[in-house]
Amino acid sequence: MDKATVEELESKHAALHALIDEEEHRTHPDEDLLHRLKKEKLRLKDAMAGHLTH
Repeated sequence: MDKATVEELESKHAALHALIDEEEHRTHPDEDLLHRLKKEKLRLKDAMAGHLTH
């Protein structure tokens, strides 16, 4: 993975973090949406970690 790809993954990860934070602070958070967002955030983190270990 090149630097641009890693930076793109980091950007997407940060955006998901912001969305999760926003959803968690709503009066009635959508638990299904939170689950999907957190799963995607973890997938991105794993992709970045895999890059760092190779």
